[in-house]
Amino acid sequence: MGFSTISSSCCGVGWRYSSLFTPLNFVPGSFSGAASSQKQSRSFISAHASASSSDPLLVKAARGELVNRPPAWMMRQAGRYMAVYRKLAEKYPSFRERSETTDLIVQISLQPWEAFRPDGVIIFSDILTPLPAFGVPFDIEEVRGPVIQSPIRSEQDLKALHPIDLEQLQFVGDSLKILRKQVGEQAAVLGFVGAPWTIATYIVEGGTTRTYTTIKSMCHTAPALLRSLLSHLTKAIAEYIIYQVESGAHCIQIFDSWGGQLPPHMWELWSKPYIDEIVRTVKQKCPQTPLVLYINGNGGFLERMKGTGVDVIGLDWTVDMADGRKRLGSDISIQGNVDPACLFSPLPAITNEIKRVVSNAGMKGHILNLGHGVLVGTPEEAVAHFFDVARSFDSDSPVKIHAVGEPNMVA
Repeated sequence: MGFSTISSSCCGVGWRYSSLFTPLNFVPGSFSGAASSQKQSRSFISAHASASSSDPLLVKAARGELVNRPPAWMMRQAGRYMAVYRKLAEKYPSFRERSETTDLIVQISLQPWEAFRPDGVIIFSDILTPLPAFGVPFDIEEVRGPVIQSPIRSEQDLKALHPIDLEQLQFVGDSLKILRKQVGEQAAVLGFVGAPWTIATYIVEGGTTRTYTTIKSMCHTAPALLRSLLSHLTKAIAEYIIYQVESGAHCIQIFDSWGGQLPPHMWELWSKPYIDEIVRTVKQKCPQTPLVLYINGNGGFLERMKGTGVDVIGLDWTVDMADGRKRLGSDISIQGNVDPACLFSPLPAITNEIKRVVSNAGMKGHILNLGHGVLVGTPEEAVAHFFDVARSFDSDSPVKIHAVGEPNMVA
């Protein structure tokens, strides 16, 4: 499989793009690109042999199985860009209410499923949702966003923490069970968590920050305190992941959203070991559940991310897909990484960018996604087009890529 940058005419990596979009009731066909199977790694062959043929397309791609097209979903695919969500939010103005009430969670989670039929249906929630269940109450203010009134910055503050009480998160479990029943095996039901470092930034800083100076200083001034906090979060998050899987999640994404705020050597010290431990714990209990790791600003972290043992690495849009695939190799799946701002472009340009990303990702082990969440104001027509294009790939001949506008403008 070649990973060199594609030209503006074509790249022969084994996907065929149909000019006629497949309807929403697309039924996956068989894969005919047999030649590519010769380079499967042993781990991918093992996963392929042990997996169920009834698993959703996204789960198969996450495990590195050969699939007939790349599955697609979007981070933040349920949210304010959708008119139906904005209408519901007018009726229920509290984000906490929307994300902590089972009926509303299910309704919002299914809005993009009903509109666009993505291959993944992610639960509508927040990475901070489990905080009160282990002793960290928080509020979400309209302007400031998340606010933690009692940040943890001393040994005394640590005493407020306790083991995670999953009964307080029953609305998450109930929602996942309903989503699994509603979606069946037509799409993967996705759960998610925040990584310990990312969660710790909110708990230490007292909310959102642009500088991370308090927690970064703590790495040097109170390392034992910070390690204690991260260790507590690691155990709670691992239990929370297992709870989501047992409640019906096919796949879990770990968001280390602010891991990219650390220099790579600091991420090795203050984030990676705790993600490593989460992965080990979850894999012991749920070995068949794919885990995805995403860091915003992860260009300097890819090889380090692979070392955590997750099944899928999510690339943000600042990483060239061909370079990311070359650096990570073919023995791990990747997710991404269309620039969210691309969805404000004309539809032919969106088509071309999707085809470029898919071409460079290769013909197995790729989940098509954005490089970050859907932006507010994104046209719903563009989101629908994204998924139409995703369903239009086939696996038995190369993707054809034609420049849009001036010659050689798309590479």
